[in-house]
Amino acid sequence: MDIIQYSDEHRIFRQMLRKFLEREVIPHVEEWEEAGIVPRSAWKKMGEQGFLCTAVPEEYGGAGGDFLYSVTVSEEIVKTNHGGLAAPLHSDVVVPYIVTFGSEEHKKKYLPGCVSGDIITAIAMTEPNTGSDLAAIKTTAVEQGDQVVINGQKTFISNGINCDLLVLAARDPAVDNPHRAVDLYLVEAGTPGFEKGRKLKKVGWHSQDTAELYFTDCRIPVANRLGAKGSGFINLMLKLQQERIVCCIGAVAAAEYMLEITIQYCKERKAFGKPLSKFQNTQFEIVEMAADVKLGRTFLDKLIADHMEGKEIVVDVSMAKFWTTDMASRVADRCLQLHGGYGYCEEYPIARAWRDIRVTRIFAGTNEIMKTIAARFMGL
Repeated sequence: MDIIQYSDEHRIFRQMLRKFLEREVIPHVEEWEEAGIVPRSAWKKMGEQGFLCTAVPEEYGGAGGDFLYSVTVSEEIVKTNHGGLAAPLHSDVVVPYIVTFGSEEHKKKYLPGCVSGDIITAIAMTEPNTGSDLAAIKTTAVEQGDQVVINGQKTFISNGINCDLLVLAARDPAVDNPHRAVDLYLVEAGTPGFEKGRKLKKVGWHSQDTAELYFTDCRIPVANRLGAKGSGFINLMLKLQQERIVCCIGAVAAAEYMLEITIQYCKERKAFGKPLSKFQNTQFEIVEMAADVKLGRTFLDKLIADHMEGKEIVVDVSMAKFWTTDMASRVADRCLQLHGGYGYCEEYPIARAWRDIRVTRIFAGTNEIMKTIAARFMGL
């Protein structure tokens, strides 16, 4: 029996999404990669078809679907072989902060637009001198009456240029305890003092509008805080489990995709009068990669099932995040090698897949931090 039981509704949803992506996304990927950004119209089309924020409750415009719909969206987007349309980040990482910690006013104001694609979200944690150590962030949020004044800088923010709504992590400089000083705030694009900086030029994920963000005496209402004062760090920790599972989903799906296109290539490409797939070395490489991918899929599916049951699986998720992304990177490198010189050419999809997978070992907490977390929970 499969670990995850998909219903007929899930399977129909996947078929609809796959057809949509084949029609509305894949034909435009090269154009978006060249432009360095995905147009807002693509997000709008995703929302119109019900492929954004599938877990948002019906009263706020969503479908109220289970996590398997999110899994499906993540997997199918990975197979388009580009990182620009970061719908899983929007739907399953950022928007859940509003669903869980937002006030009723926040939910009514923002969630319908998040579902429809009219509002694109981003989350701003990382700073120029602060990455995985969230307690060390420098961006400040000082309360003045019914307002909060924000000053600081964020970097490596996915959806940074397109975002209409930002979940911002900032600290109260008057609070000594670094874990109690952090709060999360909703900041709308266009708010005076909030400026979007340059779109970063990256090794991979060329169509992803990753950006620097600046805050200079940016004033927002105190009511824009998500949750009780001082709860930001805890709330971030509560949501990082799902964020890292989303990262694992992307890594395993990418490994499956890369292996699939490489097997096809090896069956078609000939050397010394026979297909590459008939050489023993090629067979051994493919079989070893297939075993790794199957192990990753089994590990991931168990995590998804446990997550849907509400289990706390911090250690397992930390292990899975570093193992699946390391595995996907190994698969990418071996697949490119089997493509030979063609694998290093942009017209072959393995080139972009190889480039793009590298960052997964860095974001959502570096793989070194994942090992540190697991070690701490193991009492080491």
